[in-house]
Amino acid sequence: MKLALITDAWHPQINGVVTTLQELVVALAPLGVQVEVIHPGLFRNKPCPGYKGIDLAVRPAKPLAKMLDKLQPDAIHLATEGPIGWAARRYCLKKKLAFTTAFHTKFPEILHAALRVPLSWGYALFRHFHRPSSGVMVPTQGVLEMLKARGFAQLKSWTHGVDLGLFQYHDKPLDLPALAHLPRPLSLFVGRVSYEKNIEAFLSMKLPGTRIVCGVGPLEDSLRQRFPGVVWMGVLPRTELAQIYAASDVFVFPSKNETFGLVMLEAMACGTPVAAYPVDGPLQVLGADHADVVGGVLHEDLGHAVAHALQVPRHEARRRAMHFDWPQTAKSFASHLVNVRQRTEDGREVFT
Repeated sequence: MKLALITDAWHPQINGVVTTLQELVVALAPLGVQVEVIHPGLFRNKPCPGYKGIDLAVRPAKPLAKMLDKLQPDAIHLATEGPIGWAARRYCLKKKLAFTTAFHTKFPEILHAALRVPLSWGYALFRHFHRPSSGVMVPTQGVLEMLKARGFAQLKSWTHGVDLGLFQYHDKPLDLPALAHLPRPLSLFVGRVSYEKNIEAFLSMKLPGTRIVCGVGPLEDSLRQRFPGVVWMGVLPRTELAQIYAASDVFVFPSKNETFGLVMLEAMACGTPVAAYPVDGPLQVLGADHADVVGGVLHEDLGHAVAHALQVPRHEARRRAMHFDWPQTAKSFASHLVNVRQRTEDGREVFT
């Protein structure tokens, strides 16, 4: 099967969506799925206002149409709702081709936090984007129920995976020379330093030991000045990041507006327990509905969650991460794809 994966998020951007899609491409190969990624680097682009490090395609419709005409894919998946995603949507509707989409990011919440755009406006726009989709892939049951309540249809559960080989387990925090001078415990945050991550909840807490931030974003400069005692490590290569996860005593996830939270899986895969709020994303990733596989602690008081997560055995965090293996995740994704041309009686044909 030849799949056109349409995305506004791709290398060199660094975020959970990019990581998920890159690992998905690799995991689909053994299933016989040949993936052609259509991304911003193939177009003229410009930086996204207010989001350093994210480039958006400029007028991608015509070159995108030429790419898809030449590719003649068996299936088309729109991973994002950016300029390329909208151009691909128009192309599919014009050609009367079936396609699937995904809901990776709560952009309405981001627009609300950054620009005070009403949530109802943002979700109305996204509902319009996804309406023609033959399957809207959603990473957690909580987000699926939320979208269903907001009028979205054709919702399909598709969780994400973690590279258990790259993020290797350590039964005690890894002793890294670069961090040896820092007082323990080491509390780690990994992610974009941006509006929707609620990172100030982490930075402003009174915690013993040292707080470490790996990531960049639009709030970085101002937060560096306000919190000089924090260790700011910027963006690290994936192999180095895996070591930082493994060297940390606890991973703190302060966001309340995630659809999933891949970084929690990466931390747990290394054996580092997670402290987070009991909201969508952490609830499903940590396994709060299965007490025997919880990979950390959830609590409305994030400081309480951190203190108790430090007591979680590292092998339990790893055990939870092992529930998210990529081979099964890739099979689930492929099962939701639809043939662009052939239709069943209900209007879609699923690849199995």
